[in-house]
Amino acid sequence: QVQLVESGGGLVQAGGSLRLSCAASGSIFSINTMGWYRQAPGKQRELVATIASGGSAVYGASVKDRFTISRDNAKNTVYLQMNSLKPEDTAVYYCNAYSNGRDDWGQGTQVTVSS
Repeated sequence: QVQLVESGGGLVQAGGSLRLSCAASGSIFSINTMGWYRQAPGKQRELVATIASGGSAVYGASVKDRFTISRDNAKNTVYLQMNSLKPEDTAVYYCNAYSNGRDDWGQGTQVTVSS
C-alpha cells in the first residue's frame, strides 16, 4: 500500500499560479504511475495529469499548456505546477498512485481560484 500526502493548495486570483506537491511513502517501489485528479462540487472526478516512472506525461484537455506535472523519484514526490489559473479550476485536487492494478489516493487539497 502507498500513502500519499498532498500540500500546496490554497486561494489564488485568476491568472495566478500554484504548485501542488504529493509525497509518497510505503510500497513506493511498486508505483507505476503517479498523477493528479480533481473534483469540483457536483461533478465527477476528472484527470488533471499523470506521469509514468519513466517521465512520460498525460494531461487532461482543459489543463494542457497551462499545467505541468513532474516527478522526483529520489524524493518519491510528484509536483503539479499550475499557471494561468481560471475560476473553473476550482476543485479538490487528489494525488493518485497506480501500482500493479491498485489505486491509492491522498486526502485531497483544496484549490480555489477567484475571479
